[in-house]
Amino acid sequence: MQSPFTGGHATLRNELAELTFRKEKFQYVHQFYECDETKERFTTTALDEVNVGQVYNQYRAKYGIPFPDEIKRIRQRYGLSASKMSQILGFGDNQYRLYENGDMPSEANGKILMSIQNPHIFESFVINARNQFDEEDFVKILNKVKAVKMDTDEVFAKKYVFNGCRRDIFNGYATQSISKLKNIILFYIERYNGVFFTMMNKLLFYTDFYSYKMTSKGMSGLAYKAIQRGPVPVRWDRIYSFYDDIQQEIVHFDSGAEGTKLVSTLSPDLAEFTEEELGILESVFQRFKSDNSTKISDISHNEDAWQKYVDSGQMINFDMAYTLKAI
Repeated sequence: MQSPFTGGHATLRNELAELTFRKEKFQYVHQFYECDETKERFTTTALDEVNVGQVYNQYRAKYGIPFPDEIKRIRQRYGLSASKMSQILGFGDNQYRLYENGDMPSEANGKILMSIQNPHIFESFVINARNQFDEEDFVKILNKVKAVKMDTDEVFAKKYVFNGCRRDIFNGYATQSISKLKNIILFYIERYNGVFFTMMNKLLFYTDFYSYKMTSKGMSGLAYKAIQRGPVPVRWDRIYSFYDDIQQEIVHFDSGAEGTKLVSTLSPDLAEFTEEELGILESVFQRFKSDNSTKISDISHNEDAWQKYVDSGQMINFDMAYTLKAI
């Protein structure tokens, strides 16, 4: 690169830096050019985009905001124009197109965009926007959404909730049932009067691995990975946002921290389970009923399944069920 200061050579360098975006600080690798002669620094438009892009990526990942290509695919999936998507979702006239082109959605709009990947949820937005369209246009839009639902319900469920995993050793050979998984979650929500994300992740892990230990099959159909906070279902964030009758409640603590709690007015349909499965659910609840999220996370760190796979990026083999220590 030619230095704008001397016309001589400039060297590309990088360093850790911090950028504040929407009142939050993010660390990233800042790239810049340094003039070999004067040691003065400068960047280019392309470098600036890469530098800021690192921060945008972190923000999108942290708050579950789809990336521009995903936002475009959502619209294309329903066969609608960007302007119609904006109307249906209550955005500004050209806002959906701007999001497709890279504008960063607010956290609230980002969550809307993520949720409407589920055609059942998007259908409710379409119905609520009925009076914004003439009857012919409304029926045409609704039929497009219904066609997506009919064509992709099973595929969508497996790809979205179960991450496209087949029935194998990494999900305990369990049946992948949207309804059954929902009722497992509802079982614990009712028993605990609401369950925080971290706690639910561990309850699902112990349910599936204890089920495999006892029956040679998992119960929920989920696969698991080991992260620093313990074993968690693969794409657990998708699971909890999939069911529109299970809500996410933000709870603020005196310490200033906050957590997300799963709540619902529904009771579980116990007919989904065999007597043996109900016994397993009850055993897991009784074992951990006095523990909070921190305690159950600490307990899970003693499991060989976590210690062997932590940060490996691999899914946990259900054979590790036979090494369970807590239950």
